[in-house]
Amino acid sequence: MISKLPDWAWTAAWWLAFVAGMVNVVGLLSFQQQAITHLTGSTSLLAVAVTSLDGWAVLHFMGILGAFLAGTALSGLLIGGNATLRLRRRYGVGLLVESGLLLAAMPLLQEGNLGGIYLTGCASGLQNGMGSIYSSGLVRTTHLTGILTDLGLFLGHALRRVPVDPRRVRLCLLLISGFFAGGIAGTAAFSQLGPATLLIPATLTGGAALAYGAYRLNRLRLLRQYA
Repeated sequence: MISKLPDWAWTAAWWLAFVAGMVNVVGLLSFQQQAITHLTGSTSLLAVAVTSLDGWAVLHFMGILGAFLAGTALSGLLIGGNATLRLRRRYGVGLLVESGLLLAAMPLLQEGNLGGIYLTGCASGLQNGMGSIYSSGLVRTTHLTGILTDLGLFLGHALRRVPVDPRRVRLCLLLISGFFAGGIAGTAAFSQLGPATLLIPATLTGGAALAYGAYRLNRLRLLRQYA
């Protein structure tokens, strides 16, 4: 599957990981200091809240998990369940919806409204779902646990002199570097812009959606011209 990823998909994967890194940092630096894409940690905190009989915290962490789940469900609704290695029209729609969710979350975070956390979680779930559908689970752009696990396995295989696909290693390093770079950029921007930092990933995803739409229109025009 990875051998069939076109060149543009590698670039898109890095930029989407960059976007996710920025979004997650905004959540960590905002009023709730809440990781947006770290669902393993959020699930653990939910368990602590349940054990502590902290009803408000239970609802909050359930909201975070539910928002991410809603985003992935929205991704499946918009794009469908069949993986494809071709550009598809609804990826542009998905990116545009993600951009809208981030823009809607920005004023809420500025006001200290928890709705901003949930909207960014939904946007992250939507993005991760798009990558997973497109690549059959190879491209996961919003969290690094699985990617670092894969990279460690590849290292172990290499030490045992078991053949390793260099393209898989390259993909892992690409996603890690994108997420990390997004975190650095997000931290630097947050010191000046605060929650308005979300305007940057919203612009990136919205711009990608518009560029995709222009590509589709141009492609249709050429097909009609030579039909």
